[in-house]
Amino acid sequence: MVATAGIEAGRKALLVERDALDRLAESLDASFDRAIDTIVGAEGRVVVSGIGKSGHVARKIAATLASTGTAALFVHPAEASHGDLGMIHRQDVVLALSNSGNTAELADVISYTRRFAIPLIGITSRSPSNLADQCDVVLLLPPAPEACPTGLAPTTSTTMQMALGDALAVALMHRRGFSSDDFRVLHPGGSLGTKLIRVQDLMHAAAELPLVDPQTRMDEAIIEMSRVGFGCVGVVDADRRLVGVITDGDLRRHMSAGLLGQTAGQVMTPGPRTIRPAALAAEALGLMNRYKVTNLFVTTEDRPVGILRVHDCLRAGLS
Repeated sequence: MVATAGIEAGRKALLVERDALDRLAESLDASFDRAIDTIVGAEGRVVVSGIGKSGHVARKIAATLASTGTAALFVHPAEASHGDLGMIHRQDVVLALSNSGNTAELADVISYTRRFAIPLIGITSRSPSNLADQCDVVLLLPPAPEACPTGLAPTTSTTMQMALGDALAVALMHRRGFSSDDFRVLHPGGSLGTKLIRVQDLMHAAAELPLVDPQTRMDEAIIEMSRVGFGCVGVVDADRRLVGVITDGDLRRHMSAGLLGQTAGQVMTPGPRTIRPAALAAEALGLMNRYKVTNLFVTTEDRPVGILRVHDCLRAGLS
């Protein structure tokens, strides 16, 4: 494919920003660790502020922090000057973004943090500047040209701001030990939350389990199978370990005049597929699809603790 002028311009912009991100990664120093320490040591939230393009980035950083275990919110600096300063508490940390470091609209936010000894972290490209001079911690962006042809529109600078915000969020996740379970708590909706649902969240508990021992006559086993309507019954040994399962399909395969006189051990399918309580429900659904079964017994040390049906997975949004 022949590169058009548009493709070349787009590629050049991406390469300029890529080079800037390389410089940003190399520039991280002790100030980054101090920023992490400051945030972790605060009893309150991270209040992120900025205006213009930096304001849009600030909103995204606040959202990313909040969704990854660090309480955060965005405060618009102009609204802060008209009462929203009351949203900033003395236990909070303020993270202010300004490429020039001399954004006039941030003046009241900066002054408020200094008056009430609220820790202030600044992300800026210039030091000295009004923001850098007042900050407790300065995260200085390395010199890099804007990707736009005029060198004026915030492009490279906002990309670095965004990436640095992501770096802070990831580092804080490591520091706090933020896990996929924690992530699911904060993302109950949407595909991300659905993918992280565990078997134990959907399974029917032990009290509902249809279970018999291998010596149980089939007429009694069928009654137990029908009791809860799962279409199967588990067969357990004297130690309560699951040794087999009887399904509707097993009944059809063994259908004869003498079926009801047989024992569960004679009719069962031995060594049934099982799943762990902590396994992802998506893994369980994959097993059911692969082996063409509609139920899985959930076991711990081979002992049944629950049962999961394909309908439970589909109802939860898995497919």
